Amino acid sequence: MKAIVLEAADKPLVYKEVEKPTLAPGEVLVHIKAAALNRRDYWITIGRYAGIKYPSILGSDGAGTVAEVGSEQDNHWLNQEVVINPSNNYGQSDDYQGADFKILGLPDNGTFAEYVKTRVEYLHPKPAHLTWDQAAAIPLAGLTAYRALFTKAKAKKGDRVLISGVGAGTGAFALQWAVAAGCQVFVTSGNGEKIERAKHLGAAAGVNYKAQDWAEQLKLIVHGFDIIIDSALGPGFAKFPDLCNPGGRIVIFGGTVGNIPALDGRKIFWKQLQLLGTTMGTTADFTAMLQFVNEHKIIPIVDEVFPLRDAQKAIDKMENSSQFGKIVLQNL
Repeated sequence: MKAIVLEAADKPLVYKEVEKPTLAPGEVLVHIKAAALNRRDYWITIGRYAGIKYPSILGSDGAGTVAEVGSEQDNHWLNQEVVINPSNNYGQSDDYQGADFKILGLPDNGTFAEYVKTRVEYLHPKPAHLTWDQAAAIPLAGLTAYRALFTKAKAKKGDRVLISGVGAGTGAFALQWAVAAGCQVFVTSGNGEKIERAKHLGAAAGVNYKAQDWAEQLKLIVHGFDIIIDSALGPGFAKFPDLCNPGGRIVIFGGTVGNIPALDGRKIFWKQLQLLGTTMGTTADFTAMLQFVNEHKIIPIVDEVFPLRDAQKAIDKMENSSQFGKIVLQNL
């Protein structure tokens, strides 16, 4: 089969012939129709991620048809259109991932290939209203944003939600999830066009975080937030407690700009704020997310589609952070 292979950190991705996976009982082989990129894939390609091995086939997001099964009892999955949950071995607790938790695409070979091997419990029916490209866009970013917003922050209709960095895949999904849930959504971005795009998708307003007074601008627009979703951290994070309503929840799942700066703890305890960390999600989270997608007929935002063989071009685009939504690789 053909696959995109990372042979070393200082080499571009290679489109080449590799051995097709063999199955053990309980495993399935999915013929990938479309796969999507995540920031995780970019960090791996430049050697800045834990546990990197070479050669590797990256890719956590994928949708396709079940081509083979490892057990007769799983025959009912054959030829079914599916989306793959990349959050594997989450563990016994719903509150945090266990020691055996892993994400599809490293250490196990991922979805940037004609076929990918996974376990049957990670298969979910593809939402019928979505194309392959749209379905492939959901798994990692969609799950991360869904758990952050609903499982952790307990978002409900009428909540005021701030999404920091809306152009990323997780940010775009958080926007779509929150709007569909009836929240009043506000956004930040370093790009004015992305703010306008977010407003077109239902955001009430947005500000450019590159402005010196971005937090003051938000205070003039809205009287406090119930929920703030952030994946950047960095110096700007210190403004969040001031922006929160009493009882507000700040949920984080990344640190692309740096670490959490010094915070005024008095504001946190007096306003009874919650600072919540989250990573990916459980099988129950993934199932609930797809039910939410089906119920609200949500269509994920796909920024651009590349042929599978052009995965390096797709990674190069992600490096520039010019996308709004997801970058997809097509293998039709």
